[in-house]
Amino acid sequence: MNLTEVLLESRLVAIVRGISREAAVTAGQGMTNGGIRLMEVTLNTPGAHDIIADWRERHEGKAFVGAGTVLNVQMAKEAVAAGAQFLVSPNVDLSVIEYAVEHGVEIWPGAMTPTEIVAAHEAGARVVKLFPMASLGIPYLREIKAPLNHIPLLATGGATLENIADYYAAGAAAVGLGSALLPREALVAGDHEQIAECARRFVEAAEV
Repeated sequence: MNLTEVLLESRLVAIVRGISREAAVTAGQGMTNGGIRLMEVTLNTPGAHDIIADWRERHEGKAFVGAGTVLNVQMAKEAVAAGAQFLVSPNVDLSVIEYAVEHGVEIWPGAMTPTEIVAAHEAGARVVKLFPMASLGIPYLREIKAPLNHIPLLATGGATLENIADYYAAGAAAVGLGSALLPREALVAGDHEQIAECARRFVEAAEV
């Protein structure tokens, strides 16, 4: 399965950070029930490899599982060994991109400047994560897409139900979702249905 095509079709990636393995069960069930097709757990989350393995077992056929905050090749190798089907990073590390491309694993590296975005794309990343969007803002995305309209951007940071349409309108090929997708009270209560309902709203917004 070409996960870049899944990304460009679904236009969403769910990002989970700093979550317990127990809460990840609730989050994973809610997100997949709500229609999320790409779920990422960052590797600076305690027990991230266990969460990746759990999600692969529980949600095979419903969603694809990836690793985020992949900072070097060793982290990439360990994530893939745990079951990660795609890799995401906050930075451009050419050795990580090279490893992913050689092993047929989708890699969406993070970049901020035009130079970084083009370098990542030319190294083999078919989609580049624009990060940190919460700080860069919608006008930056719109401005940078003008000369780089041939490079799909995964805008990550700051997206909510209220502003996600603006991300797409400014040129984002997809959006990375964090805390807005996982209400804290739902995680604490183990309420996967509340998370599913939140996920459904984002999925609907991405289909417009």
